[in-house]
Amino acid sequence: MKTLMIQGTTSDAGKSTLVAGLCRVLYRKGVKVAPFKPQNMALNSAVTSDGGEIGRAQAVQAQACGLSPHTDMNPVLLKANSDTGCQVVIQGKVVCNLEATGYHAYKPTAMRAVLDSYARLSSQYELIVVEGAGSPAEINLREGDIANMGFAEAIDCPVILIADIDRGGVFAHIVGTLALLAESERARVVGFVINRFRGDVALLQPGLDWLELETGKPVIGVIPYLHDLHIEAEDAVPNTASSQGGGLESKLRIVVPILPHISNHTDFDALRLHPQVDFQFVRVNQPIPAADLVILPGSKNVRGDLKHLRTYGWEQALTKHLRYGGKVIGICGGFQMLGLYIHDPHAIEGTAGSSVGLGWLEMETTLTQEKRLVQASGKLSFADANVIGYEIHMGVSTGIALNHPALILNDQPEGAISHDNQIAGTYLHGLFDHAESCSAWLTWAGLKQLSSSFDYEQVREVGLERLADCLEKYLDWAKLNQYLKI
Repeated sequence: MKTLMIQGTTSDAGKSTLVAGLCRVLYRKGVKVAPFKPQNMALNSAVTSDGGEIGRAQAVQAQACGLSPHTDMNPVLLKANSDTGCQVVIQGKVVCNLEATGYHAYKPTAMRAVLDSYARLSSQYELIVVEGAGSPAEINLREGDIANMGFAEAIDCPVILIADIDRGGVFAHIVGTLALLAESERARVVGFVINRFRGDVALLQPGLDWLELETGKPVIGVIPYLHDLHIEAEDAVPNTASSQGGGLESKLRIVVPILPHISNHTDFDALRLHPQVDFQFVRVNQPIPAADLVILPGSKNVRGDLKHLRTYGWEQALTKHLRYGGKVIGICGGFQMLGLYIHDPHAIEGTAGSSVGLGWLEMETTLTQEKRLVQASGKLSFADANVIGYEIHMGVSTGIALNHPALILNDQPEGAISHDNQIAGTYLHGLFDHAESCSAWLTWAGLKQLSSSFDYEQVREVGLERLADCLEKYLDWAKLNQYLKI
């Protein structure tokens, strides 16, 4: 069994992207390869072929391998629902909610699940490419570590360390990380990759020579800054949070608030990239720009995030937006906010209790202890358009608003559209990922002429292929193949 692990000097150093790119290169070479991340903390997640839940990044990496995502690819998923607590998902299923100190005590149990999943993958694939989490130099988290060197030591695999030069201080990041590792862990690091380099690499060469001399380890590659590369984000809202689509065509203005506990913001990647959409993520404490459509996103703490929206005047602003003919869509948690009440009797997402919703759809939602995880397909109720997506939620909604559904999924009505056709809500994620559904929703929201054949699924594939081409060119495969043995 061959395994290679990618760890980073910092969060967002490029671990997820490098793993995805390596997976696609190896897949193109005919290698039977699979991704693996022992522990992920993220609110972007995906529903797997075996009916569980994993981090979104591992679903993208599975796509790079030509595979359907499986829960064994990310056996531990932590979904933060407060500043100090999270929902713990083990091998695709929710097992409990824990505060940080409680999870520290739970790590031995989590590690057993990690090794169990890894063993199953190992029996099925020629090569496993593993992604670490954060940095292995987070010394306060070293005890009982299951995400970085703790896992690498347990299975005895080599590690490549990636660092982001665009942040500045790349040599300090690398040397400082090595200095904080145990001797056996330092020995496990077989080389470095420097990510997001801009400029002439000849000017960097003296630093690379020094680094190799200082550490005794090779630089395996310097990856250039790839402008406008689209690979779905693991967790953080992308730095380029507004539209990336170009052109001078008429555009539909869409706004999405960045909720404190926003989840699955990758729902909006297709809109950010669409050439006929002027898209903006807006922080809840910022002025709300004029828009044709406001979308309330998913949330890991619906009542808490609704309170934030109210505190900063979004309820009044949305009421005015509707009065002037604007439209609103709620997805998952955002859908729950549109109803009359949200009940949390079991303290699923915070303190037990109930909150008054926005009251625009005649329904109410009760949060339940069982999470619904399902891949779904069907049609929109208001247009002849197919839709494919997935549901991830712990709420059950009831009320007469559901008699006027937004979608028909697996031959069942789902979601709701108001009688005045201004407000829609659904539990389905991936609403805009497929061309038919995206075009129909943009038309519903007021786009007069669709002049583009934009295909977001193709954009995702093009991004993976472009990334793989780059890695084939800029990584030293002679050095890498010593560890891959392909």
